[in-house]
Amino acid sequence: SCRSFPSFCFYDFRTVLSTVLVGGGTGFVGRALTHLLQSRGHEVTHVSRQGGKDRISWEELSRLGLPQCDAVVNLAGENVLNPFRRWGDAFCKEVISSRVETTKTLAKAIADADQPPNAWVVVTGVGYYRPSPTAEYTEDSPGGNFDFFSRLVSSWEAAALIPEGPTRGVLVRSGVVLGRGGGAISQMLWPFWLGLGGPIGSGHQPFPWIHIQDLAGIICHALENECLQGVFNGVSPSSPATSNSTFTQEFAAALGRPALLPVPAWAVRAVFGVERAVMLLEGQKVVPKRTLESGYHFIFPDLSAALKDIVA
Repeated sequence: SCRSFPSFCFYDFRTVLSTVLVGGGTGFVGRALTHLLQSRGHEVTHVSRQGGKDRISWEELSRLGLPQCDAVVNLAGENVLNPFRRWGDAFCKEVISSRVETTKTLAKAIADADQPPNAWVVVTGVGYYRPSPTAEYTEDSPGGNFDFFSRLVSSWEAAALIPEGPTRGVLVRSGVVLGRGGGAISQMLWPFWLGLGGPIGSGHQPFPWIHIQDLAGIICHALENECLQGVFNGVSPSSPATSNSTFTQEFAAALGRPALLPVPAWAVRAVFGVERAVMLLEGQKVVPKRTLESGYHFIFPDLSAALKDIVA
C-alpha cells in the first residue's frame, strides 16, 4: 500500500539534519532554500543535469540510487510561464516530465534505499484548486481534476507517494513566488519600472502569493519538525485578500511608478495560449490553515512589506 500525506501534530519536535538532497536546487527557489539550510548548519547536495562538486546528476541518481542523506526535497520544474516557449504538445510534455518524472525518480530512489531518509518534501502548486473569485480553499479542500494544471498537480503529488516506511512525506502547494532575481518579479520588473505595468484582464482575479523567504522557510520548517507530514499551503496569510489589481498597485507603489496600462485578456491569450492564460486571468483564494497551525511564523505576511523588501 502507498503512504498518503494524511496528518501532522501541533507540538514542535525539532530534529537535527545533516545532509539534504535537493532536486532543482540550482533554480530560483532552490538557491534560496540552499542558502537557508546552509545558514542553519545543514549540508546540501543538489541533483541537477550535470554532476560535480556537491551535486549528482539525475542519471547518476537513477543508476546508483540515493546517496546517504537525511532528507530529500524536489523543486524541479520547467517554467510554465516562459513567454518564449509556444504552448503545444512538446512543451506540455516537458512541463509534465520536469515535475512528475523527477519526482518519480526521487520517490523510487527513496523507496529502494537501504537507509531511507527521514523526510521527503515536494513543492507543487495551488493550481490544484479550482479558480474562483469567491471560494476559499484550505489544505483539506477538494480539487485536482478539472483542467491541465489541476491534473498536473494531481499526477505530481501521486508520483511523490512512497510505500509505508520510515520516511514522512510533506507536500507544499505553493502560490506565485515573489523574490529578487527570478520568478514572476523578474518578468514584471522592467515593464513596471518603465511605467508600462497594469492589471491583467479584469484585475479582480485572486492572486495567491508567497515571498521566497517564506516558501524556503516553510520547507525548512517541515524538514526540521519531525511530526509534520501531509499537505501545507505555501501562500501568505494575506493572500486570500489580494487581487491581481491589488498586487499591481502595491508593486507599482513599491517602485514609485504608475500602473495605468491594463493588459487585456485577449493579449494574454495570444502570448501564452488559452490553457496557460488561465494561470494569469483566473486565480484561487488559498488559506495557509495547516501551515499556520503547524507553528510556522511568516516573515512576510503582508504584501506591501514583501514587495518593499524585494525592490529595495
